[in-house]
Amino acid sequence: MGASTRSVGVGESTRCCMAKLYFHYSTMNAGKTTNLLQSAYNYHERGMRTLILAPRIDERHGAGVVKSRIGLQARGRVFDANDDVLALVRADIERHGALHCVLVDEAQFMTRAQVWQLTDVVDVLAIPVLAYGLRTDFRGELFEGSQYLLAWADVLTELKTICHTGRKATMVVRVDENGRALTEGPQVEIGGNERYVSVSRPEFKKVTQGGGRIELSQTVFPIGTVSDD
Repeated sequence: MGASTRSVGVGESTRCCMAKLYFHYSTMNAGKTTNLLQSAYNYHERGMRTLILAPRIDERHGAGVVKSRIGLQARGRVFDANDDVLALVRADIERHGALHCVLVDEAQFMTRAQVWQLTDVVDVLAIPVLAYGLRTDFRGELFEGSQYLLAWADVLTELKTICHTGRKATMVVRVDENGRALTEGPQVEIGGNERYVSVSRPEFKKVTQGGGRIELSQTVFPIGTVSDD
């Protein structure tokens, strides 16, 4: 496979490997990062070490900071588009010792080569990899990383959320300040999450064809409050 960028060591490829590559995908605001941080916590609770990888392109909360919408956060190892992920993992093991799981935040931003390197982390190093990311962009097109994770992952899991219509949300729209869907522009636009809305496929068709607008204001869930009922 042309995407592989490093030969494996003698004997490594024959290791018994029960590890798998997992891809947890969804639309915006379905709890991907919360799920990732919960998984990392579960490993650490059992005395097992993890490595969180975070793409440099996503610096909404600072380089390497992985933060969920409900306030949970952790420090991740930043990677760039030209980094060899397998080499990063090997270097981490050499520096800190045995590693039990690799978790990738915003995995849609990975390149084809990097997704292939994740498969080597699983197949060569026998370390499970949990990748979390969006499946499609605001145009309904696959991200590069998501395309190859869908193709090569051992286990695919959809994290579900709902559209404002009540249907299951499967797509993302980018809207302007008036709530009108945008159909042109760069695939990646970091920040301004309030301009991205998860919708069902029928609603995606409707709004991207000019049929209506989307209300941008979202009700904030009252965490920490107790109902009198």
